[in-house]
Amino acid sequence: MNKLTRLTLAAVAIATLSGAVLAAPETFILDGTHSFPRFSYSHFGYSTQISRFNKTSGKIVLDKAAKTGSIDVVIDMTSVDTGYGVFNGHIQGEDFFDTEKYPTATFKSTKIRFEGDKPVAAEGNLTIKGVSKPVTLNVSSFQLMPHPILKKDAIGANASTKISRTEFNAGKYAPYVGDEVTIDIAVEAVKE
Repeated sequence: MNKLTRLTLAAVAIATLSGAVLAAPETFILDGTHSFPRFSYSHFGYSTQISRFNKTSGKIVLDKAAKTGSIDVVIDMTSVDTGYGVFNGHIQGEDFFDTEKYPTATFKSTKIRFEGDKPVAAEGNLTIKGVSKPVTLNVSSFQLMPHPILKKDAIGANASTKISRTEFNAGKYAPYVGDEVTIDIAVEAVKE
């Protein structure tokens, strides 16, 4: 009986430790050389204009076993790249990003939704120009695997959402210049 009790306790301890190891959250730091939020909008109906931000930082925490996680991203709004230097300065003015007062935008998740083993959406709050609104980033692709060069686990994803720029006090020229803005983000992050 004593031997059976010890075996049972040992099995419970091993199962508990195994579960704890499997359920441990992992933290991934954004790779700023491969993480670029882009935004697109209609320009007077003539064309869809696409621009991006060149400096983004943050972290992603994933607990694959528990199917939970968090995302905390900071976008340097002064790094906007429209492809034209004069317009980069114009879009940073008060009518649009007002980067003198609001040099960063943030996304902080409140919930990560999974289907099977992969995240499919991140619900959270997007803050631009001091205005926070709930958004859902829909994940179109996700990969977690060892990075072939860095020899560490890394993740990559593409996600998108649509916002109304007037809701973020950046609505000059709407509706002629489209109020609806599509935000796409390509992100890669490396395990801490």
